[in-house]
Amino acid sequence: MKYHRLGRTSLEVSTLGFGASPLGNVFGNTSLADDERAVATAIDLGINFFDVSPYYGLTLAEQRLGTAFANRRNQVILATKCGRYGLSKFDFSAKGIRSGFEASLARLKTDHVDLLQVHDVEFASTEQVIQETIPAMRELQMEGKTRFIGITGYPVKLLTRIAREVEVDTVLSYCRYNLMNTDMDDVLTPFTCEQNIGLINASPLLMGILTNRGAPEWHLASNEIKEAAKRATEVAVKHGIDISTLALQFSLAHPSVASTLIGMATAEEVKTNVLSAENALDLSLVSEVKKAIGEGFASTWPSGLPEHWD
Repeated sequence: MKYHRLGRTSLEVSTLGFGASPLGNVFGNTSLADDERAVATAIDLGINFFDVSPYYGLTLAEQRLGTAFANRRNQVILATKCGRYGLSKFDFSAKGIRSGFEASLARLKTDHVDLLQVHDVEFASTEQVIQETIPAMRELQMEGKTRFIGITGYPVKLLTRIAREVEVDTVLSYCRYNLMNTDMDDVLTPFTCEQNIGLINASPLLMGILTNRGAPEWHLASNEIKEAAKRATEVAVKHGIDISTLALQFSLAHPSVASTLIGMATAEEVKTNVLSAENALDLSLVSEVKKAIGEGFASTWPSGLPEHWD
């Protein structure tokens, strides 16, 4: 396993990160026993960066991750989020951030996290995030309850704007650097590199689209995007490789991303992803897959408040 410094923080994170949303049954039901084996296997194989949120499974993912860590909390770099607590349940106020985070700590069975992040900034007023949410998180940092703070979201221009206006340690972008879309590199990547802000890339499989089973029912992507992903999958199958393997390898090859987060819920998934990370990317196959995907169609979808769409 390779490790990268997370921006200007003191954290050395595994290039392959453990996305814990599947522990909340987001992509199908899993058992606590399977989750515990997945977490233990990940740690044993060198994965030290774990990312979760109270939103995933409506607190279930945090509960299961806290249980799965058992006596191994000191072996991992733990990140959770605040501000989003349900499909349409948000609270970015200072009071809400503190109470929500205290509840997260209890579920995670720890007295601190290594990284606390605003979850999905596109659902909040930018002014509130800058003037109230992040200052509240800095207070928690001063109290020793989180070592560093960051922001997460879908619109890359919004993430860049917020990071320009208020100091943050990390930025997590999801679904904006993958086989189907690389526009994270248009504005966000150059800015984080310039400012030495830790850049985290999540959802290299486009939240399940770039898999043999295809997108889950709740996915917001257009049918055009889903059909393009099917074409990519067919090309990968023809070459004897799983499209998710290629997609993960493609994202892991990004030179400026500290860690790429992918959802995992079983020990077998962990082993497969670690093996994928160790193998070289086939650039000729990437070119063929991108040709099958095609160009000229919108590769994003609306998320959050309309004024934040990009």
